[in-house]
Order: sequence, then C-alpha cells, then structure tokens
Amino acid sequence: MYMTALCWEHWLAHFQARGYRCLAPNWPGRDQPVDVLRQRHPDPQVGHLTLSRVLDHFRDVIRSLDDTPVLIGHSMGGLVAQLLLQEGPACAAVAIDSAPPMGVFTLKWSFVKANWPHINPCVPPSRPIEMTFERFQYAFVNGLPLDDQRAAYERYVVPESRRVPREALTARVDFKRPRPPLLLIAGSDDRIIPASLNRANYAKYRAAPAITDFAEFAGRTHFIIGQKGWEEVADFVLAWLKEKVHSERSREHGVPGC
Repeated sequence: MYMTALCWEHWLAHFQARGYRCLAPNWPGRDQPVDVLRQRHPDPQVGHLTLSRVLDHFRDVIRSLDDTPVLIGHSMGGLVAQLLLQEGPACAAVAIDSAPPMGVFTLKWSFVKANWPHINPCVPPSRPIEMTFERFQYAFVNGLPLDDQRAAYERYVVPESRRVPREALTARVDFKRPRPPLLLIAGSDDRIIPASLNRANYAKYRAAPAITDFAEFAGRTHFIIGQKGWEEVADFVLAWLKEKVHSERSREHGVPGC
C-alpha cells in the first residue's frame, strides 16, 4: 500500500544476482510513474480498487508462470502472500511487516494512529487517500535521518485506496490448514504494523502442520525493505529459503527447488 512495485528495486537486483528470476508486478492501476499517479489524485480508479481485485490480479500472474514461485510481500502484500499461500500456488512465502488477517488485532496506539486515516468509517470508501509527508514520517520511516525520509517519500509514495485496508479487516486465513513454508518478519520500530502484531500473527500458526518461522530485526521501521541495512533482511530471507525450501525439495524430489 501507498507505493508501486518500484519499492522492490533493490531486492530485485539482489535476488537476481543470486540466480533468481524475479517479478514485481504492480497492483492494478499502478503501472505509471510515481509523479503521474500523484498528479491523478483523486483518481476514481484508485478509489475503487479492492483487496479482492488485487488477489485476483496476482492469481492471474501466478497462473501465467512456468514455475512455482516463492511469494514475498510487504505490509498489505504480506497479507496477500499469506492468503495466496493457503490456496497452494506457491512453494513458500515471506510476509514482511504483514498486515494482519481477521482475528489478529492490537489496540496499540501507534497502530491505531497510523491506520486510522484509511479505515476511518466517516470517510466514503470510494475516496482515495493521499499520504502526507508528516504521516509517512510517523508511520513508515520514524527515526530515520530526515534526508532519507524525504528521499523515500519522493521516490515511492503514491495515493491509495481505502477499500483495500477496509476489506483486509475481514480477510480470513485458515491457520491450521496444510501449506508450504512461511516466514514472518517484523521490524522492532515499526509503528503501523508493530512487531507485537506480527508475533500475534505468528502465534496463530503454531498449530499448523507446516513450517512457520518468525524473525524480528532490531531498529527496523515499516520501511524495512528500503531503509539502510535492508541487505541483512534480504540475506536472511535467502538463507531461510535455502534451508527450509530448496534443500527440503531437493531431498524429497531429487531436483532443484522452486
């Protein structure tokens, strides 16, 4: 949410350099430059975007692939990854600072404050929302140097649909359902999706007959995939995939993993 696929630019290069074929599909309506999307605000197309449509879009992308993918999602994308993983179209998923599915909630003030602008029931759901720099500072990049905050805001941030996060409040995950491996990652300084919320999400999976792991990175904000030191997080994901996914599939099938 609030960004295009451009936010994955460093991760794409990092994973591609290590032999992965990487795709970072934009959400529907996000295939234009950031400045163009900002100029269009308020764009009715953005205002009518739903989580269901985002999920259908990624289902279409996955069906078009020749190989079974690893899904990596951040924030609302982390919830998308969890929802798709339980359907079985992937060989693993990584949910970073993931938005919570139905049944996982917190009343922590930072969570309420950071999320209230887009879930406020007094505002029509069809009205797209623009992220101010001040809100971005609080919810995404708190504590980072001002120059880094401004650079991230100018490069990545775009208007967002209110319908996506509102629909997410009723998004159901079957926590006991068999599925491929899942890694949940949290940032200790994340305000909009606190680490405690990620731990609560992880706890729901403990009865699942599947690999579920959790890692928390100290000093990381909600901009964990872009703030300085993102390489440590990316390398942790690469090591996890090698240990929990590729090596296991090789032992079972005698072929390289997904």
